[in-house]
Amino acid sequence: MTHIEQADKPIVFKGLCRHWPLVQAGLESAEKALDYLRQFYQGSTVTAYYLAPEEQGRVFYNQQLDGFNYQAGRLDFNQLINRLQQENASSTPAGIYMGSTDIHQFLPGLGEQNSLNLHPINPLTSIWLGNKTKVAAHFDFPLNLACNVVGKRTFTLFPPEQISNLYVGPMEFAPGGQDISMVDVEHPDFERFPKFQQALDASLTAELNPGDVLFIPSMWWHHVRGIDDINVLITHWWRDTPGYLGRPNNALQHSILSLRSLPKAQRQAWKAMFNHYIFDHDDVDDSYIPDNAKGMLTKPLDELNARKLRADLINKLKR
Repeated sequence: MTHIEQADKPIVFKGLCRHWPLVQAGLESAEKALDYLRQFYQGSTVTAYYLAPEEQGRVFYNQQLDGFNYQAGRLDFNQLINRLQQENASSTPAGIYMGSTDIHQFLPGLGEQNSLNLHPINPLTSIWLGNKTKVAAHFDFPLNLACNVVGKRTFTLFPPEQISNLYVGPMEFAPGGQDISMVDVEHPDFERFPKFQQALDASLTAELNPGDVLFIPSMWWHHVRGIDDINVLITHWWRDTPGYLGRPNNALQHSILSLRSLPKAQRQAWKAMFNHYIFDHDDVDDSYIPDNAKGMLTKPLDELNARKLRADLINKLKR
């Protein structure tokens, strides 16, 4: 943890989880890794995705942008593995993909020897499984230690400030629910997305072998490609601020509601206000306000004042 507490860029830890039983099983064969996973399954259905062969594993929108290019449903885990094996035996396999799935809920016992000990942090630990699938560039607010356990996987990572060059799609309607870049990272259309070249110039690439671990800082965009016929990833997500502070996404949505459509001069005035109170407050001298009178301006915001602020917001949003 000491290596990542202050890290503001991705870090690859080569072979950090290579000793895990799941990694060792996968190094013998993908089939042994799948058999190893089966023993932890207790019967709860998982969410799985099917992509037609012509989609070439890219999890994305449909052509009309009013839906997605995959079918999703709940499935028995053993059926999912069987379908994955069937497709991989085909000369033109369909994409089979199980996204973020809580290992403690759906595969109890798996995490005891196949997850990182991040004490005192209690991360959300999830498993991802599929064949040669590709997930569009997206960001996550939590920090992430992603453990590549079976197969090879490539991450293409973009700094947060590259958002304007990533051509992000609709905010409230995206595969997996998280905003994604509309650009096909592997086959970019520079006529349609000319600024994407700047994003590529600023990007980093992490090629992970079984047992490698990638630290992804908060808000870094990442495109993920599974290289082999069977790919398994275990992720550890956590935030480095108290949960009572809420989700920044909510603040962004509220700002879209209340600020985005204001005249430009008013938006600029509010930009100055946000810079003063939010983004540049480290440089603001507020010592002239007694501590007992700072209320929501208390730094860092304590739980009592956070609850007061949340209650006030809830009441105002009801009006």
